[in-house]
Amino acid sequence: MRELRNREYRLEWMAYGGATVLFAVIGFVIGPLCGALFLLCGGVFMGLHAAFTRRRYRAIAELSRDMDRILHGQEALRIDENDEGELSILRSEVQKMTARLKESADALLADKRYLTRAMEDIFHQLRTPLTAMNLEVSLLGGEDLPYERRLQLTRELKKQLKHTDWLVETLLKMSHLDAGTVKLRADGVAVRELVEKAAEPLRIPMELRGQELRISVREERFTGDLAWTAEALGNILKNCMEHTPAGGSITVTAEETPVHTRIVVRDTGPGFHTEDIPRLFERFYKGRDAGSGSIGIGLAMSRMVIAAENGTVTADNPPDGGARFTIRFYKSVI
Repeated sequence: MRELRNREYRLEWMAYGGATVLFAVIGFVIGPLCGALFLLCGGVFMGLHAAFTRRRYRAIAELSRDMDRILHGQEALRIDENDEGELSILRSEVQKMTARLKESADALLADKRYLTRAMEDIFHQLRTPLTAMNLEVSLLGGEDLPYERRLQLTRELKKQLKHTDWLVETLLKMSHLDAGTVKLRADGVAVRELVEKAAEPLRIPMELRGQELRISVREERFTGDLAWTAEALGNILKNCMEHTPAGGSITVTAEETPVHTRIVVRDTGPGFHTEDIPRLFERFYKGRDAGSGSIGIGLAMSRMVIAAENGTVTADNPPDGGARFTIRFYKSVI
């Protein structure tokens, strides 16, 4: 019997066997019939104990085999035991632990796949400007290159360097937000100050395009980080500027309620394609009307920052045309 290799099992048999012999001797002293009865009862008891012990050991061995198969990824733990008792409790706890470990493993695998895709996207996004810069540097090395052509290539090289710097800086910020290492401030921010700060870098490009920025904001306020929120709103304004035709306008309005502060940004462009709307804020997603220089991280970063400030951002096409972004900063945790 394999059970005899277990020290506790051997001690139990020795104890039960000793007790049976002792009672049998006492019984034979009393009388032969009594001794035989004690001996028979002891034998039956030891037989039942052996049967139940073997059954318990088989259940433990089966559970061990199940766990071994799970560790090797062959199958999931079967949930087909409804009996009560210590072994059933143990099986239940192992099932819970297995489910938790499987969830953790699936989450880690999903993170690994996401990281792989993200690295591929980042490499692809960096490769384009790096290839252009390598070509421009090679052309600049020409001895008989005309002066005007040299100036043009230098301007293009500076443009690509600026683009690459922005890309790397934005990706680093997004990685910090993902890791939760960014500590956003919780200050009282005036919406007008926010809009002015966010629109400041876009004033000249909008003027060159003949676009008008209309700000209809009064004394609305919200709780957040001015610098980070200005960058998030700036990405939204930049998106509107790039999709608004020359001579168009971008309007920013705000409203404060007991529940939230709402900021609405609208443009007079063609609006979004319906199939793009659900994915506008996904990382590295580029809509059908995205420009050649679009990367697909600006709006994703905006959503990350706003979400970290207990806010939401959505996009849609209003009935009277154009595109609309709606930002809500809630006054309590949602």
